[in-house]
Amino acid sequence: MITLTENAVAAMKIALSRADEPAEGLRIAVETGGCAGLKYLMGPESGPREGDAIIETGGITLFVDVGSQPHVNGMTVDFVTRLESSGFVFDNPNAAEMCACGKSFA
Repeated sequence: MITLTENAVAAMKIALSRADEPAEGLRIAVETGGCAGLKYLMGPESGPREGDAIIETGGITLFVDVGSQPHVNGMTVDFVTRLESSGFVFDNPNAAEMCACGKSFA
């Protein structure tokens, strides 16, 4: 369902180790917003919720709610370090278009 690059796995492990509260994994969700209509949310999560898809990859557990699952199916998450900014990059085959900043899609 979701593929993580080695860089994404490393960044997620660091994020989980720095979480304020113990986290079992990361939640990836899609919600209305952003300049293109839909935006990604990602953050530490203590455990699964009813209806979640649970994805284990590279030692990371991802939780995806039922409403977000069709939007992220087949997506690859990478973490890039650039001079001007660093962060997660979402390569999503379900996105018809992306905004200029790459953080939202339609």
